[in-house]
Amino acid sequence: MKFKIHENYNQNTLREIFQSLKLPKKDLHQLNMSKDITINNHPAKLTDKVLTGDDIYIPTPVEKSNYLPSYRYVQISYEDDDLAIVMKPKGVKTHPNDLKESNTLMNHVIYTLDSEYVEPIHRLDQETVGLLIVAKNPLMKKILDRMLEENEITRIYKANVKSLLPIKPQTIDSPIGKDKFHPNKRRISNTGQRAITHILSSKMIKEGVCQLDIKLDTGRTHQIRVHLAEIGHPVIGDPLYGNSTLRQLELNSHKIEFKHPLTQELISVSLDDE
Repeated sequence: MKFKIHENYNQNTLREIFQSLKLPKKDLHQLNMSKDITINNHPAKLTDKVLTGDDIYIPTPVEKSNYLPSYRYVQISYEDDDLAIVMKPKGVKTHPNDLKESNTLMNHVIYTLDSEYVEPIHRLDQETVGLLIVAKNPLMKKILDRMLEENEITRIYKANVKSLLPIKPQTIDSPIGKDKFHPNKRRISNTGQRAITHILSSKMIKEGVCQLDIKLDTGRTHQIRVHLAEIGHPVIGDPLYGNSTLRQLELNSHKIEFKHPLTQELISVSLDDE
């Protein structure tokens, strides 16, 4: 990982920086033993202090992802040395279920990005279009996984539902579990995992169709679809939780925003920018 020290990290040791990012102790120990760390191209240790503007190099574990290249390009909305935000098309799975598959988003990503390690930080349903974060090395994967879990990454979705009037802002806090009668479905279940969905705002885009802006605090399988169906407004085009006979799910991952853990700069990508 290569990055320039932000003023927020001035006078910190590298160890303190990665501790603040909650990198696991095992990884901190391995970095502590490393002889490949540099500050301004000079050999350094994890215990060395840094100054604003210093150029840092941190070695990352040599790991390769097992995705077969698809020989198809994916649209890149943001990229640096350690992560990328890519566009997932409709009808494409986020990742393969077995190593022989080669037509998923991650197969496209490993062909497109100049990195042998590419792993998704979150998932999108097959029929959902939109933005998805990818880590390009194992250390960044662990940092971003923790940030997602602690709600430091904002994910805004847009969903179209049938409604005669705008739907009021609200929070749906209902646990989601597997549906024992339908292996591909999820349902509201007291024994399920906690799931929190915020409807931030809504507007009528045409007669009988309301568009919702939605923020997720958790990322359960089919969360938005299950929660909107629960309040009586399933996503238009949803054959699992609505009454659609077509797979034309009107749901997209519209915006991703977070503070870059290394550079401390705000990363904000929206489909409106595309």
